[in-house]
Amino acid sequence: MTAENAENTAESIVGTVVEVEVGPVAHGGHCVARYEGQVVFVRHALPGELVHARITEQTAKYLRADAVQVLTPSPQRIEPPCPYAGPGLCGGCDFQHANIVEQRRLKATVVSDTLRRIGGIERTVVMESPGDEGLGWRTRQRYAVVDGRPGMRAHRSHELIPIDQCLIAHPATPDVLGQRWPGATSVQAVVSSEGKTAVLTDSTPAGRVVEVVRNRRFRVEAGGFWQVHPAAPETLVDAVMSGLEPVAGESALDLYSGVGLFAAFLAEAGCTVLAVEGDKDAVKNARRNLHDLPSVTLEAGDVDRVLNTAAGQGLEHVDLVVLDPPRTGAGKDVVRRIAALSPRRIAYVACDPAALARDLKTFGRLGYGIASLRAFDLFGMTHHIECVAVLQPVDS
Repeated sequence: MTAENAENTAESIVGTVVEVEVGPVAHGGHCVARYEGQVVFVRHALPGELVHARITEQTAKYLRADAVQVLTPSPQRIEPPCPYAGPGLCGGCDFQHANIVEQRRLKATVVSDTLRRIGGIERTVVMESPGDEGLGWRTRQRYAVVDGRPGMRAHRSHELIPIDQCLIAHPATPDVLGQRWPGATSVQAVVSSEGKTAVLTDSTPAGRVVEVVRNRRFRVEAGGFWQVHPAAPETLVDAVMSGLEPVAGESALDLYSGVGLFAAFLAEAGCTVLAVEGDKDAVKNARRNLHDLPSVTLEAGDVDRVLNTAAGQGLEHVDLVVLDPPRTGAGKDVVRRIAALSPRRIAYVACDPAALARDLKTFGRLGYGIASLRAFDLFGMTHHIECVAVLQPVDS
């Protein structure tokens, strides 16, 4: 019998309220408990709590649940600042029921545990703070729209939760919640570091904003990728540059280079940079952003393909590599191609600890160890984490 058939034939307990003792935090914004021998991923709970949890999803391997009543609260529990944070409500935040110090401790635990479980890497991680309390940071906020009305989706659901304010949205983002948006399925409110704003819907022509990092201006699609915390771009640039310690005259690769954020500062440090990006709009903006830096070469295309072509054209070595892959990670083929170039240092910017752990494990098999690893809480109230791992040959 397949797992799917077993799930279909088992008596459903979705909707049942059960009593569980909550165990450790896990990646994804929930904690792990057990009910009748089965793993339960519980949201709105904290480690050590005794709760009544309503089962929201059942599979052959695990259950999902929401803590609907806390019988024994954690000392770290607080009243969520947002009235839309809670069981069955907005799915945008994961940890509003924990104080900010505990949120960061939980996230650091997730990174350490994930590195050990997936990558076989023992490392104690400390979460670094951007200096905020986890609210009012999101400079690009997308809302779902149903029948013209904006709101947020419930967790793992298409159900719209109408809201009148989002507390993690930057206060300077345009107010789109008090309006109707007929014909749209989403609306996005954007504010740039210069204070310029934009509102985008399905039918809105793409616009651009300018972001400033270290006094350098970057043109970005208003709906394109850019770090959403105001402090994130400079924080990550500082982490990458201090980790790589570039020297004038060195060669560098900037993979998944976006609009040229890291390439710009590597070039300003005197490096010759090959920047590779697959998104056409990002490449177009990067050409504008880097036009004054002749030491940067831009390649549009899939990173694996470009690296393969470059190797065929005689690229045998680079001194430095920075890569900022999508949530799925770089993958074994790209990691192998990077290691084959024998860089003296690699800076890996990661938004998913599981993908990071998988790729670090591959790098380790190819002779690269961790020189440093920093984790940043740039997504307050949510389970998301940004990491920068600096790697070097193990004989270094």
